[in-house]
Amino acid sequence: MHHIRLFLLVFSGAGFLVVAGCVQVEDSPPPAPQVAPKPVQAPPPRRSPDSFALEGHYARLERDLVSQGLLRQDGGGRDTPFNTRSLIENFIRIALFDEYRPSGDIMVARETESRLRRWDRPIRMDVEFGATVAATRRASDISVINSYAERLSGLTNVPIVLTDVRPNFYVFIVNEDDRRDLAPRLKQIVPGISPAAVRTVVDMPRSTLCLVFAFADTVESSSYSKAIAVIRGEHPELLRLSCIHEELAQGMGLANDSAFARPSIFNDDEEFGLLTNHDELLLKMLYDPRLTSGMTANEARPVVERIAAELMGGPV
Repeated sequence: MHHIRLFLLVFSGAGFLVVAGCVQVEDSPPPAPQVAPKPVQAPPPRRSPDSFALEGHYARLERDLVSQGLLRQDGGGRDTPFNTRSLIENFIRIALFDEYRPSGDIMVARETESRLRRWDRPIRMDVEFGATVAATRRASDISVINSYAERLSGLTNVPIVLTDVRPNFYVFIVNEDDRRDLAPRLKQIVPGISPAAVRTVVDMPRSTLCLVFAFADTVESSSYSKAIAVIRGEHPELLRLSCIHEELAQGMGLANDSAFARPSIFNDDEEFGLLTNHDELLLKMLYDPRLTSGMTANEARPVVERIAAELMGGPV
């Protein structure tokens, strides 16, 4: 079920009372039926000047990127060839390294070798909108996310449904004012969430377009149990779609970026805005049953080499 909550207001009036015996009929007309007053709905909160300023900034940013030939939507082509070897190295770098590490109460960019992480259970994805996100945007965002979730499910064989029943993958679409108030909700979703993660969301700088966190049940586990993606409501169409593509895919376990990955959204150069053919192969590799959660890069490499050769139809 989509995260569109329908509130059904049921008004209870006088019930029917059946009494045996004589009924006196009077000539006077029956009293007019009592109509319950409609509930007074509070107007939605107003967006702040900061939020409108960000909206203008991201609209200009999108225009600038597109004018430079960036945020491509074609998935890659003849101008972006890649081979089996590059696919292997890109997978190792993107799936088996972390992009950020906590340092005190902040997250800092520091690439660190990790272990293979992914979902080993079905994903129940819930989309939560900030109170200031316009209703006209919500249905469109839900439709886009639902379609993309189906695509991710087909690539990974992980069941993914949109539902607000016991969700484990939360997608927040929030404007500036909504995001600043997310701390209590984050702590509710992930009890014990680190102050660094909370601060990263609440104090998100303008340069951060969107983000995702994924969590395991224990420190020792490499199997994801929850994820939280945060996407700015101020984004125009293409930046918004780009954030959905990147953060939901990264939330599947492709946690790092690489300057050598091309054509790919897992590259900070912003050349590609949407999931590419190369990235689809990375997702297929990540969820190949011959790999297991918790593998190190050295353990995974020989298996990754075989999988990549099969997908590319040629030797390493």
